Amino acid sequence: MGDFLYGIVALITKIHNAIMMMNDGIEYTFTDKELHFIVIGLLGIGMIFVLHPVFNWLAKKDHILTISFFYVFTVIVVITFAIEIGQKVTGTGNMEFADITAGVMGFLAAFIVFAIIRGIYKAVRNAINKDN
Repeated sequence: MGDFLYGIVALITKIHNAIMMMNDGIEYTFTDKELHFIVIGLLGIGMIFVLHPVFNWLAKKDHILTISFFYVFTVIVVITFAIEIGQKVTGTGNMEFADITAGVMGFLAAFIVFAIIRGIYKAVRNAINKDN
């Protein structure tokens, strides 16, 4: 199990280093908090796109997005903690609670945008269906 966890930390470290190299190569470089916001936000919303259809299929209910949100929110919190712990263990960064907060806020912001777009889509679809 220890080898598995170190493997995950090593993978996260490789991804972290690749993102940092890309960040260093662009004209505008993002701060550490901005990178956490963007990466964790995209990771979280990506997980929503994968998990929501699965839960919807399993439960066959209209309001399953709430379950998807809570599940992904929990996983995002765990992932952000794991990243920070991995940085502390490997010495590849600073372990900071503010990074965890920035990452979770990135997911929440991405989810809010998604929920608004989904709500508008459903409202338009329902209005069109009522006219027919």
